[in-house]
Amino acid sequence: MKLFIATLATETNTFSPLPTGRTAFVEREFFRNDGSRQPPRHGNIPLIEWRRLGEADGHSVAESITAFAQPAGPTLRRVYEELRDTVLADLEAAMPVDGVLLFMHGAMVAEGYDDCEGDTLSRVRSIVGPAAKIGIELDLHCHLTETMRQAADVIITFKEYPHIDIADRARELYRLVTAARRGDIDPVMAFHDCRMVNMWRTPQEPVRSFVRRIQALEGQDGILSVSFGHGFPWGDVADVGAKIVVVADGDETKAATLARTLAGEVWHMRHDAETHHDSIDQGIDAAEAAVGKPVVLADVADNAGGGAPSDNTAILRRLVDRGVRDVATGCYWDPAAVQICLEAGIGAEFDLRVGGKCGVASGDPVDLRVTVRGIDEHHTEGGLSGGRARLGPSVWVEADGIHLILISIRQQTFSPDAFTGLGCTLHDKKLVVVKSTQHFRAAFEPIASAIRYVAAPGAIAPDYDRIPYTKRTEPFWPRVDDPFEGSNRR
Repeated sequence: MKLFIATLATETNTFSPLPTGRTAFVEREFFRNDGSRQPPRHGNIPLIEWRRLGEADGHSVAESITAFAQPAGPTLRRVYEELRDTVLADLEAAMPVDGVLLFMHGAMVAEGYDDCEGDTLSRVRSIVGPAAKIGIELDLHCHLTETMRQAADVIITFKEYPHIDIADRARELYRLVTAARRGDIDPVMAFHDCRMVNMWRTPQEPVRSFVRRIQALEGQDGILSVSFGHGFPWGDVADVGAKIVVVADGDETKAATLARTLAGEVWHMRHDAETHHDSIDQGIDAAEAAVGKPVVLADVADNAGGGAPSDNTAILRRLVDRGVRDVATGCYWDPAAVQICLEAGIGAEFDLRVGGKCGVASGDPVDLRVTVRGIDEHHTEGGLSGGRARLGPSVWVEADGIHLILISIRQQTFSPDAFTGLGCTLHDKKLVVVKSTQHFRAAFEPIASAIRYVAAPGAIAPDYDRIPYTKRTEPFWPRVDDPFEGSNRR
């Protein structure tokens, strides 16, 4: 059997002020034909698994690009078309192939293309024909479209948020695609629209039990795979919102029935699954009152992983105004401030303007008297599913008991070593503020007395009912109380 593998991915916040160009892919993660042979990063984790499994089974593996950009605004048309056409040209050169395994995000939008995944899959199908099997692994924050369903044989999304199961889902996809090519199974898929726009945190109940439930259904009674696509709220596309995907063995009616049942379960747990968000002062008050381990506050609205600039200063401004001490906060994307600190060197003390550089969502800059405490020209942090995330030239500065991590490559905060790798300890802090929505949780939970989510201003504020969509026509919760009113499709 001959397999073709590739990654082309980014998550698009159509409201972000930052366009996604070629540099965004090259700077973060770009490999040509050998991504599967590189150390784990993020976009190459599935490719590593697919090559390992394929070669162990005696299959030949043809590999195209690994291209994964930090989430931001829409990808420039010429950049998307260049990367897509590179994958397609490599596929043409590799023909004939028996199976195609792609890793894409599911929420990539480019100028002129609201559904990059569907566009790419359709073109792949036109090359390989009906006999080859096409499988795609998606982030669970995806827009699931009918074009994608028609072009692919198997669609699988991550099940966990934080995304600790990227490799697990890659192995699952490999097994189904190769079994389908052998003729052992006949995968058919059904979607069901939950008519909901929200965020679901899988480590917390009741979502945790729901994920365990859908996993238990797999391999039973002809059900091959079940995915809960949460959707990415900050994408202004027609298919924004949560959907259930069921892959069944030859029985589309069975797949559709189960998808509808599970969508009903998501609907019924909607209130119990909602996340409480503190105001900035409520979060700080909780930290001031705590004893023992630090309280970790998530600055969810300024998460680079959702397309935000990651230089918003609202929480920092309040920490300064309230005179809070023994706090660590990061990571702030501020290459100009980093360069100044690198020039000054460790121990230097001077006035530094931090953050507030990318527009309205960034807030105003904050002027601080800082001392440079730590420098790393090639800083990294632990990333998703065992990978590493590059932060570039980075510094740790202190401003009267407030410890800030400033970075040059825009990235959300995944792991404590974003701080400790520069020498900034966390065990002696009463408060740690991280610019992340959820991916930080797995690594920070062991060091925290409590984790709280803060709804500060920013580019991805969790006001789902007020996101100014122009392309979704179906009603959705929470904009309306019951989006199924007058319908029998719940």
